[in-house]
This record gives sequence, structure tokens and C-alpha cells, in this order.
Amino acid sequence: MNNQELTATIMVVDDTPENLNLIRDMLQERDYRVLAFPNGRMALKAADKNPPDMILLDILMPEMNGFEVARRLKADEALQEIPILFISALGDTEDKVKAFAAGGVDYVTKPFQFEEVQARVETHLRLRKMSLELERHNRHLEELVREKVRQISASQLSTILAVSKLAEYRDDDTGRHIERTRTFCKIIAEQLGHNSPYEKDINDDYVENIFQAAPLHDIGKVGISDSILLKPGKLSAGEFEIMKSHTVIGAEALQAAHSKDPNNAFVNMGLAVARSHHEKWDGTGYPDGLAGEDIPLAGRIMALVDVYDALRSKRPYKEPFSHEKSRGIILEGTGRHFDPTVIEAFKAVEYRFAKIYEQMALSFRSKV
Repeated sequence: MNNQELTATIMVVDDTPENLNLIRDMLQERDYRVLAFPNGRMALKAADKNPPDMILLDILMPEMNGFEVARRLKADEALQEIPILFISALGDTEDKVKAFAAGGVDYVTKPFQFEEVQARVETHLRLRKMSLELERHNRHLEELVREKVRQISASQLSTILAVSKLAEYRDDDTGRHIERTRTFCKIIAEQLGHNSPYEKDINDDYVENIFQAAPLHDIGKVGISDSILLKPGKLSAGEFEIMKSHTVIGAEALQAAHSKDPNNAFVNMGLAVARSHHEKWDGTGYPDGLAGEDIPLAGRIMALVDVYDALRSKRPYKEPFSHEKSRGIILEGTGRHFDPTVIEAFKAVEYRFAKIYEQMALSFRSKV
């Protein structure tokens, strides 16, 4: 035996003092640590405080028999993996079957030869050790897999962000629209997650997904020509129809990923913001003319965020507006363009919008 097996702690439970002392003395001679108890109740209490490596358990005991002791051990998540070796004068097959059904790993009939008990103890301790080592190995593998998934996810998100910026840089000379809008979406979602009608729909995963998926909202603009995207004046009716198609182009690009992994929350969020961020609460938006809560919540959040950032930013057709003017325009759209509940969330955090916009603008100016 190795050192670990020699120093194993074994609990012995038997109401007959002679048997209890005999087994205890024999095990101690082999250098095991032995905990000896004359009844099941004392044994359960001791096991709860100091779980042993193995239990040798009698069956015929007053107050609580061995079957009941075993069932209670197996019902306790902290104790259920401890191997139980029954030692009993009951020799019928039916009793042995009941013992295994109660959770025993082995069964020795009294009177016994200690060499047999010793061999079975060593075997089950060795099996228990191997089981624990396998569990540790599996946990290590799971950690490695999770870390690899995190690495892959980070790489994919970086790629998505880079692709999204290809669209952004064509009509936003600051290059910060994506960073601002994803941050604004996160702030609104966090606010809605507390004390709002939508709090049951928003958890930490939702907040993280909308933050990561927000850059996809205008990815469809890669399919819009520069003559339309960068036109300094007002678009014609035909040009505006083409511009509106960026929502469908973006959604269709993401649909391929969705069809391969329909339960991926990140992809679903990306689809929602790409297709529905120009829908309006009163149903007059595009591309689907959705109204009210038929519009995905992520799309309703992005709708407000996108308009705020557009109002604050310089565009080929306009100069930047102040926070106060942008705020006023957004509040005028309550119940028409914007979800009133999302508006309330915006009002609660608007000072953070103003601060973040100014900080990012200052950061950009300091680099050029």
C-alpha cells in the first residue's frame, strides 16, 4: 500500500462492542486512522463533521439499522461518494441486494476472516483514490476547455469588431461610434435590469451579449455604396430605400451563423440589433414595420442609443448637437419613435451618456 492508503481514515459502525473493538484494533495495526461508533446516529453526526475515506457498517443495530444509515449518507451530497462496506451476520441474497440498493459497494458476512476484510478495504480505497484522481483530471480538462473557449470567443469578438469597423469608418470620421454605442447599450440594459417592467428579461448574460453584439448593428452598411453613404445632402427617395436596406443586409449576413447555431445568444442578439434598430415604437420604422413590444428589446435599446450618438456626432449632412438638444429631440420621440420604458431608463442615466461622449471625443482629439 502507498502512504495515502496507509493513512486513510476508516469509520467502523457496529453495536456489538466485541466486533467493534476487534475491527478497530485490526485496522489500527495496519496504521489506518479508525473512528469507531456503536450506533448509526453517532456515526452520521461524526461523518458530517469529519468525512472518512471509507465506512464499515453493520446492519442489525437498534434505533437505526445499517440500511437507513447508508441511505442517509447517500442523500447527503458531501458524503454520498464515501464507499460503504457492509459487515453483517445476515447472509441471505435478499439482504445483500438490499445492502447494494442502499448504496453499499461490497458485503462481507460474519463471521469473517480479517484477511478478506483487509483485502476488500484496500481494493475499495484504491478505487476511491482512482475515482478522485479522475475527477480532478476531468475538472482540469474542463478548465482547459473553458479557457480555450474563452480564447476562441475573444478572437471571434475581435474579428467581429474589426469587420464592424469597416462599415463604421466609411461614414464616421471619429472611429468611435462603435465604442460609444456599445457602452450606451450596456448602460441602458443595466438600468432596465433594475426596477423596470423588463427586469425579468435582463440578467448579466443579456447585458454582456448586447455589449458584445451592439457593434453589429450597422454591419450591413458594407453593402451600401459610398455615393449614398457619404452623400452630404438629403437622400432621394430611391437612395433612402437603398440606405434602409443595410438592416436587411446585416441580418442576412448573420443569418448564416444563426442557422448553424440557432441557440447562440450572442448571434441572436446581433440579428436583433442589426435588423430592428430602425424600427419605431409606433410601427412607422423599417424594415418590417414592427410596433411596440413586437420589436426586440435589444432593437429598442439600440434605436435610442443610435439616434443619440448620431445627434451628437458630426455627419456629412449636419454639425454635432449638444447633449441638451439631443436629449430634447429624443424625449419628443417618446411613444412614437422610442419605447417609453427605454426613455425612462435613458433619463435616469443621461448624465453618463453626456460624460462618456465628451470623454471619448476628448480622447480622440488628443490622438489626432
